[in-house]
Amino acid sequence: MQWYFVAALLTVLTSSQGILTTLSQSNGKYKYDYATVPFLAEVFKLIVSCLLLWRECRISPSVRMTTDWKCARLYPIPSVIYLIHNNVQFATLVYVDTSTYQILGNLKIVTTGILFRLFLRKKLSNIQWIAIVLLAVGTTTSQVKGCGEASCDSLFSAPIQGYMLGILSACMSALAGVYTEFLMKKNNDSLYWQNVQLYTFGVIFNIARLLFDDFRGGFENGPWWQRLFNGYSLTTWLVVLNLGSTGLLVSWLMKYADNIVKVYSTSMAMLLTMVLSVYLFTFKPTLQLFLGIIICMMSLHMYFAPPNMLVDLPLPVKSTTESLKEVSVERKSDS
Repeated sequence: MQWYFVAALLTVLTSSQGILTTLSQSNGKYKYDYATVPFLAEVFKLIVSCLLLWRECRISPSVRMTTDWKCARLYPIPSVIYLIHNNVQFATLVYVDTSTYQILGNLKIVTTGILFRLFLRKKLSNIQWIAIVLLAVGTTTSQVKGCGEASCDSLFSAPIQGYMLGILSACMSALAGVYTEFLMKKNNDSLYWQNVQLYTFGVIFNIARLLFDDFRGGFENGPWWQRLFNGYSLTTWLVVLNLGSTGLLVSWLMKYADNIVKVYSTSMAMLLTMVLSVYLFTFKPTLQLFLGIIICMMSLHMYFAPPNMLVDLPLPVKSTTESLKEVSVERKSDS
């Protein structure tokens, strides 16, 4: 399977996440406990990975599966990073509005490139660095509201704590992605075996989160397993399926492509979501949206296009070699 096909599918699935989540609401509210959605998505990914691993073992009995604890203990770390990241997200939204938060979130594009270079030792060309910065500028431009709107006035008026937490959130998101890629490429284990380990810890940490919510609420609504499917509809199950499938595609990209491809897929998905929202919801297109799309498309071309397509180099001129004539010299012998 080619990486660009997986990236395109990831873009479609990611762009439909927000739309499906919005459609799953009733009068602007969730009838279900939205904390159960990531849990069920992790369970879905774990079941699919177990089935694919079982199938792979039947086809090829020599599947590589490292069971050493020194290796297995590395897999809970991404779950811990994402857990911290989720809490930092909520803390950030205490100080800044949604628009400012989304703009600060675009910093993860640049921080991913920096961590990609530092920790994975992947060298990027100058043109690729410019493309990454352009991607961050393009996504930010598409999200900036017009200065006649109220949100424009509050864009740079948040407390310093909000901006610091927003930067920390972007760094945590990039760190989680880069560390996961490092983990997936560290050894030659089967992708499905690595997924089983990752998603097992993901299920455990999501259960811990649900238990924490129960303790914090004093078990007012009963334990989480009794209300697991309360309020679920067909659209809610589509959200779970979408979230789980997206995670499986991301793990494939981490194993066989890299974080930069994932960043471009999610960024393009955000733009696609905004375009689809024009037709599905009451979202009004803006000049900033069209400018952001143009900048992001330029960034996409600059990063992935071969260098000879970006710069018109003059054709090498063949030097005309002068033909050498052999001159025969007759030596007369003296008689």
